[in-house]
Amino acid sequence: MDFPERIEAGMQRSLRYATANGCPPILAKALKHAVFPGGARIRPRLCLAVAAACGDREPNAADSAAVAIELLHCASLVHDDMPCFDNAMTRRGSPSVHAQFGEEIALLVGDGLIIAAFETVARETQQTPLLTAPLIATIANAVGSPYGLVAGQAWESEPEINITAYHRAKTASLFSGAVSTGAIASGGNPREWLVLADALGAAYQVADDLYDAVGQSEAGKPAGQDSRNGKPNIVASIGLEAALARLKRLVTEAVDSVPDCPGADAFRSMIRNEATRLMPKTLATSAA
Repeated sequence: MDFPERIEAGMQRSLRYATANGCPPILAKALKHAVFPGGARIRPRLCLAVAAACGDREPNAADSAAVAIELLHCASLVHDDMPCFDNAMTRRGSPSVHAQFGEEIALLVGDGLIIAAFETVARETQQTPLLTAPLIATIANAVGSPYGLVAGQAWESEPEINITAYHRAKTASLFSGAVSTGAIASGGNPREWLVLADALGAAYQVADDLYDAVGQSEAGKPAGQDSRNGKPNIVASIGLEAALARLKRLVTEAVDSVPDCPGADAFRSMIRNEATRLMPKTLATSAA
């Protein structure tokens, strides 16, 4: 199977466990609503691409890490959309989980997806037990405190926000988790991929800020949410042209930091294609 097929098969498998007989029916529907249909699945694709570049020695372990990373990303979106944060009523062109099922269920869905992520790694690495602890620890670092997703969300409640630390924690951390677990699952050195992860994660956040400033993203994020919710936005901080320049620099840094490996050229092409996909169409020409 190719990467998208492996990811979707793994996501379906994890959700079958999470929504098995005995699961409250509304919770089961809401869990599926939060995960399917997915977005670009860039984080799990990045995980599997790194695993492949490192030889893909344990594909089941790599798949479990990729699925866990995406489940955690979906959980973060569910929580981020809630009224206590963004109060977003839509996600990917459909009602957000709290808009469709209520705040109580949305909170439980986010929590449930976090648990499902770690359960997936534990279950799917039973044949490779030496990988279980390193994968779980690496993923936990990417989503927890002090430098992961939780910290990134918490920065929004600070009176003064360090925007570099905020972007690194809220966005780049999960990219770091994706590339690190991909390398770990295949016996590679995760440190060789961290510069790429940091640059790509930062580029993704700048692109998201650009969408917020100029128009709706493919993922269905309405424009103007950052200013309405008092959240930091790189465009508001340094201006549109400077943000575009930063995006171009980060993409170049990501491309240049791909380690020497058999799939290096394909990897660089994937990064460039992803950068083009993320760019608002009205800005694509000037960012090329």
